[in-house]
Amino acid sequence: MRNFIILSIFFSSQLVNAQDIKLKNNQGGLLSLGVRSTISAFNDSKTNNIGKGIGGQFRLQLSERVNTDWFFDYLTSDIGSVAHRTDYHIGWSVLFYPYLIENQLFKPYILAGHCFDYSYMADNSDKNNSAKRWSSAVQAGLGTHINLSKRMDLSITSQYMIHLGNHIDPVISSGSVYFQDEVGFNLEGHLLFTVGLNYKLIDLW
Repeated sequence: MRNFIILSIFFSSQLVNAQDIKLKNNQGGLLSLGVRSTISAFNDSKTNNIGKGIGGQFRLQLSERVNTDWFFDYLTSDIGSVAHRTDYHIGWSVLFYPYLIENQLFKPYILAGHCFDYSYMADNSDKNNSAKRWSSAVQAGLGTHINLSKRMDLSITSQYMIHLGNHIDPVISSGSVYFQDEVGFNLEGHLLFTVGLNYKLIDLW
């Protein structure tokens, strides 16, 4: 979160000196770069811990109503007091804008997409006691841009992500943790809340 605040201050400082972006035709073709902070409201159902992290993204808008979002997230969380978990998300989403007006402050959107997730769990006192997995996921949700200027927006998103892959079940007993790697594919879902600051670099077409 601290890194996100530092990066946000840097991006915001560009707002003071930035000129309005010149559109060649319409919103289609806009390329944006941004930073984001994410809270993951899953992780393990037994410990109910919350994952938090930081990431980056870029957007390429295809038309007035359709945008694409390409992102990377780094999330960490505790498993009780004896272990920790790290997740890496890399993926993309399509954003659809159902409501458009000129010079709108709030620009709501519907999103759906796909990502790959690498998860790593380890015992705090013994790094050799660990488990990891790769999984594939789909996500869908709602969000809105808050247009701070013609070049910059603050984006707030709530989405649900469903992972398909082998399930790692952390079992805490007598102050120790054991990782049970269940054979086969399982569905695992969680809510994600993301706040991102984005800066429009150029209109490509």
